[in-house]
Amino acid sequence: MAAPPAIAPELVTALVPSLSRSLAEQFNVFRVMHHGTHEKQLSNVFAWLLDAQGTHELGDAPQRLFLDLVNGALPDGTRLPATGYEVAQEVVTPGHEATIDPKSADIADIVLSSPKAAVVVENFGTSDGHGHDYRRYLALGTAGSREAAVVLLCERHAPHLQRDGWEQAIVVTYTEYLHSLHAYIADDRAWARTHPDQRFFIRQLIEHFVEGPAAMNTEDTLAFLTAMCETGESARYEQRPRDRVAQEFGDLIAAHARRQLEDSRALLASTKRALRAFASTTLTGQVNDRIAAGPIEKVVTRFVGQWEWCVELQRADGFPTVFLEFGPTAVVEKERVPHMLHDPDYSQVFITLQDAEVGGISRIAQTGVRLTQVLDGLTADDVRLRDAVLEIAGE
Repeated sequence: MAAPPAIAPELVTALVPSLSRSLAEQFNVFRVMHHGTHEKQLSNVFAWLLDAQGTHELGDAPQRLFLDLVNGALPDGTRLPATGYEVAQEVVTPGHEATIDPKSADIADIVLSSPKAAVVVENFGTSDGHGHDYRRYLALGTAGSREAAVVLLCERHAPHLQRDGWEQAIVVTYTEYLHSLHAYIADDRAWARTHPDQRFFIRQLIEHFVEGPAAMNTEDTLAFLTAMCETGESARYEQRPRDRVAQEFGDLIAAHARRQLEDSRALLASTKRALRAFASTTLTGQVNDRIAAGPIEKVVTRFVGQWEWCVELQRADGFPTVFLEFGPTAVVEKERVPHMLHDPDYSQVFITLQDAEVGGISRIAQTGVRLTQVLDGLTADDVRLRDAVLEIAGE
């Protein structure tokens, strides 16, 4: 196979509209309920799946799938029975029987137990014992001379975080387990037909914690294809093997997108410095020579986060502050005024006026000054920002 062509620099920009729509938040019951933001919530779901008597009515299949993953990490001759476990949650480990304080006790999130074997599960975002005592977890499992395994059930496997005995734990990721569950229920058409509610719930679980956003619709896919053709990337559809081509293309897109994001952040920072310098050295004098009351007393750049891309023109005698805003900050501010701008041009500097009565802003307007012009350096006789300040201040 010929080497893949270098990616067209303009392709990332061309793909952003369709990709952004596919990445937009879509309905999912777990997102709506903010479920899964705490390990106890997810432990409830996994315990439900692992319970052979659970209302999922899949019997011991989810338990067997989980034990398949556990046994796959155990040496030959030490594998545990695939089924026959009772499921319990929040089980206090040996040595802490006298306390139930979750801040000080080692409490196993899920325990699968039978007379001959046990699996003790710590559920956490990463494969990390996060301060719990591995030896106590193992002692809980091996009580009564049982064979046992300690499992870290997690979203991300991070081996460097496994210390103090936890490096001996078996790691099972949500993706591994839910993928195997998904494959199982996909083959069980009778269960899917007779259990639509359970199928929907499990499908939502998999979509939220494994697959991420749903695929693009037909129009967005067509826009993606069109962008590929228009930017000289169509040859990638001819290359084989497809999986490797897709991976290489995804890696290239990610690298270019990361670079563009970094470069655009640097552009924002440079614009802010240049705009503040112009406001301090030139604009303040221009405005104060013309304004009847409430001259500019101070130029400030104090905000961070979504308000960071702003230069504040503080005025005397309680007159409302004027802001020069651009980029992401202008996007936020546009939504906060009674009369929104139509077709805003985010390549420009915007001007806003503080609402003296309720805070926030009361007005927003475009200045006609492009960010590239600010970066190139505005001249002393350029009065567009001055006129914008005077107009929005009512002079």
